[in-house]
Amino acid sequence: MKLYYNKNLKELARQLRKRGTNSEVQLWKCLRKKQLGYDFHRQKPIGNYIVDFYCPCLKLAIELDGYSHQFDKTRKKDKDKEEYLTKLGIKVLRFTDEQVLNNTDGVLKEIAKAIRTEDEHTSPCFA
Repeated sequence: MKLYYNKNLKELARQLRKRGTNSEVQLWKCLRKKQLGYDFHRQKPIGNYIVDFYCPCLKLAIELDGYSHQFDKTRKKDKDKEEYLTKLGIKVLRFTDEQVLNNTDGVLKEIAKAIRTEDEHTSPCFA
């Protein structure tokens, strides 16, 4: 299934990449250049949403939750976003900023575990 690309989010995604949070920058250092064996994109527009990190080959999204995600309004938006992505067949992993900053190795192990699981159910990718 082809993902809908909202070109109106292109500039916002670019700005989010430029001013990434400390946790986004830290995780990106570990995901970029296929360090986990797959190509990840940062601040990827999908439909009317922007996901923090996305691997198109595995249909795997990674979301990082900072301070604002503790509020009900933001949690509702997160839930709607995750439901939309799930309907597209995208698996969503969610971590807090604190997890990434204080336990990067643990986060990477969880991502690697998800990659192994998705890899078993996905046809070979040619990035």
